[in-house]
Amino acid sequence: MRKLIEELSSLRGISGRERATALAVAELLRKYCDSVRIDRLGSVIAKRSCGRDGAPSVLIEAHIDEIGLMVSEITDKGALKFVNVGGVDERILPALEVTVHGRCDIDGVIGVMPHERTDTEKSYKPEEMVIDTGLDAERVKELIAVGDAVTLPQSVGRLGKHRMSAKTMDDRASVAALISVMKRLKDEKLRCDVYVAAAVQEEVGCRGGKTSAYGIMPDLAIAVDVTHGITPDNERNAFELGHGTVITLGPNLHPRLTDRLLETARAKGIKHSIDVDGGCTGTDAWEIQVAGGGVPTALLSIPLRYMHTSVETLDLRDVKATVSLMSEFIKGLESDLEWMSL
Repeated sequence: MRKLIEELSSLRGISGRERATALAVAELLRKYCDSVRIDRLGSVIAKRSCGRDGAPSVLIEAHIDEIGLMVSEITDKGALKFVNVGGVDERILPALEVTVHGRCDIDGVIGVMPHERTDTEKSYKPEEMVIDTGLDAERVKELIAVGDAVTLPQSVGRLGKHRMSAKTMDDRASVAALISVMKRLKDEKLRCDVYVAAAVQEEVGCRGGKTSAYGIMPDLAIAVDVTHGITPDNERNAFELGHGTVITLGPNLHPRLTDRLLETARAKGIKHSIDVDGGCTGTDAWEIQVAGGGVPTALLSIPLRYMHTSVETLDLRDVKATVSLMSEFIKGLESDLEWMSL
């Protein structure tokens, strides 16, 4: 699992520029699915058929896009102005090393005004910072154009036996979980068709989740994303790392489907926690739920520390628990879905 997450985390794909990531994910899914395609918006759609006429369909979904930056202006001196793509934690940007994806990949650092000339108590905004590539202005303009993508550092940290940190754990760890589920199910005799959607543009409005669900129209769906992990300064509305997957309850999620996941977790001894969200979950589950005539939807989450930074940190045991719960749920799914009636 660690190796797969490292591989996926190293891919570059900010929202709207996910093509290379989609191609890599499609290739990984091809080993375990009957068909794999990339739809018109850029999401990866895979299917493993059970071979039964009229079988119900289940969608498991996670997003492949990542937060990042985009070049908005090149100054006369060759400095790069930029805008955020998605909810970048702006506190981490000063002095951050980044990669600009121009005609080639170019390393740079984010600079701010000299320390002694600024209010040190304030947080910097993107318009107060620039990316410095160390190249002269003429060379910068040869290699870089307005609109080029910029990604965060991609180093991976191994933290003890079970934990790791890197960029894009949100949501590549969940994509790794989907791939691992399909690997587990490869030789299983199922009573349902399984679709996988590795969706684009979640970080800028849950767009790929919406179009994927409309294109597939499954009988039920499980979205997988991350949630906040407990840190020394945040113990409310957050979850312990290493305590399993998080199952969310709330109006965004179908109560019977959620109950079934809870029953499966308890019966199979899969570690889990329960979250309660009284409104929008801020995930693709929000859009999948109302696709077409409606899709009964559940949400599983992996606890994550330092979300939307370059050192997002998780516990591999939580990813594995998420894989186990989805796999056991799908293996136990009957061809009759009457139990889902409200």
